[in-house]
Amino acid sequence: MSTTPTTPTTPTTPTTSTTPGDGRTPRVLVVWCPDWPVVAVTGDDPVAVTEGGRILACSAGARAAGVRQGQRLKLAQRLCPELELRDRDPEAEARRFEPVVAAVEAFTPRVEVIRPGLCAIPVKGPGRYFGGEEALAAMVGAAVTEALERPPVPDAVPGAVTVPGTETANDPDTDPNPTPQPEAEAEAAPRTTPHAQIGVADGLFAAVLAARAGVLVPAGRTAEFLAPYPVGTLGDEALAELLGRLGLPTVGAFAALPPEAVADRFGPAGTVAHRLARGLQPRPLVPRDEEPDLAVEQRFDPPEPLAEPLVFVARTLAEQLHQRLAGAGLTCRRVAVEVACADGRTASRLWRHEGRLSATALAERVRWQLQAWQGMGTFTGDRGDRGGQAGFTLLRLAPDGLSPDQGRQLALWGQAVADDRVERAVARVQAVLGHAGLRRIEPAGGRGPGEQQVRVPWGEPYEAAAPAEAPWPGRLAERSADLWPAVVLREPAPVRVLDEEGRPVTVDGRAGVSARPALVVVRGREERVAGWTGPWPAVEYWWDQSLARRRARFQMVVGGGRALLLTVEGGAWYLEAGYD
Repeated sequence: MSTTPTTPTTPTTPTTSTTPGDGRTPRVLVVWCPDWPVVAVTGDDPVAVTEGGRILACSAGARAAGVRQGQRLKLAQRLCPELELRDRDPEAEARRFEPVVAAVEAFTPRVEVIRPGLCAIPVKGPGRYFGGEEALAAMVGAAVTEALERPPVPDAVPGAVTVPGTETANDPDTDPNPTPQPEAEAEAAPRTTPHAQIGVADGLFAAVLAARAGVLVPAGRTAEFLAPYPVGTLGDEALAELLGRLGLPTVGAFAALPPEAVADRFGPAGTVAHRLARGLQPRPLVPRDEEPDLAVEQRFDPPEPLAEPLVFVARTLAEQLHQRLAGAGLTCRRVAVEVACADGRTASRLWRHEGRLSATALAERVRWQLQAWQGMGTFTGDRGDRGGQAGFTLLRLAPDGLSPDQGRQLALWGQAVADDRVERAVARVQAVLGHAGLRRIEPAGGRGPGEQQVRVPWGEPYEAAAPAEAPWPGRLAERSADLWPAVVLREPAPVRVLDEEGRPVTVDGRAGVSARPALVVVRGREERVAGWTGPWPAVEYWWDQSLARRRARFQMVVGGGRALLLTVEGGAWYLEAGYD
């Protein structure tokens, strides 16, 4: 593997942009590790990591079979039947990336971790100290390669429950095809080991793209490097669509516009995008802050054979934790309860805190958690001749998700008492099922019933990626008790819809039905259609070839007065939901 960047040749694409860069735009070096979500999980090639029912990242073997980021799982499995699917593990991604960050920090402490798999440092100081940009890039590349070649450290807490976070939207690195290089060239040599690419350019935005291309862009020529990229690379979909209609499909064409005209026509968002297009920097790097170590723990020597003493110790540890948080002016979203045994077994469970748990309430959660583990046989003797319980050696409380303490406004007339009862009941269930074991339903944007609601772990904040109240052409009727399906399938089930002569019913591009539906075959059982309505066509993501889809929905009444919600897509019929 190689992480040595190369200096690009002089771009041949002409550009008439304004000043491509200025002395105030800092030089930035970016380290990019491709397919990092795949690197962080185990699996044989071809493998893909999923999130939200779509492909988040995939291995080289999967890409060679046609799998792409953003594809739906069914399409990916149709293209690559042997594809191995893995759920995303943000905690493993961050933990696996830490050695890479440590290797980069050896050159400068000012490291900004954009996300696991992508970090950046300023070039000015380290470049002078280590002999220039090319020398610095080569040394960073060698250090990162050495860090990636080391075997990953095994999980210290294999039983921990992870609550996924939300990545920053409109990151240039999330574009499935952000570079203007030919796709075949990017996929020519499948790699099964983690590797890194280094890029240097004026500003963070251009440096990320330079890292994806593996080049060092000369100072002052960043705008020339960015010119061939499509305007969608700037990260603003609405602006990119508008610029495309105006005949400005590339970053270079957009950068050539006068800054004053851009500000008048496109506003603040357009001004920021225009600065990026010209190779300027909208914001400086934000090095990561070292979070204070506020965890509290108690070790037992000799090991404690019973769980009851741990409950008393938990009260003292909870008070110490609250004192440390108050002294630092911080609060935490969650607290991790960690237990270790003398025989090497460990367990951990996250508990929602959000500044609302007193020391007594937190100690109570620890008691519930220990009882739940004992009830599940986590620490009982079930290993044959070893038998018995080896004893507890460690109890640790670690805050997670630190933030400034803004205080809390309490209710006046008993509402806090009712809320506390609910919280206690939820906590007891979470002690057994885990933090993400109890979920609530939140409305979301979408056209089908399965897309209009999401399950969120109880107590976790949620912001819909697309507002539910936004216009959704082709959407089902308004949600109500008599119109909304009673059962919504997690994954649509394939069915067959036939006419009176037993021929498949089809729907053309103009939403025309080939024949009146007469039979619906569900899992081999024929149901006669008593009535039907539709279709409701929906054309989604027509501007993005990788996400584009056309489908139509029908409501059909079958025997017994039951009603079904059916979807036809690509000539195939699916059962999406059922009505009472």
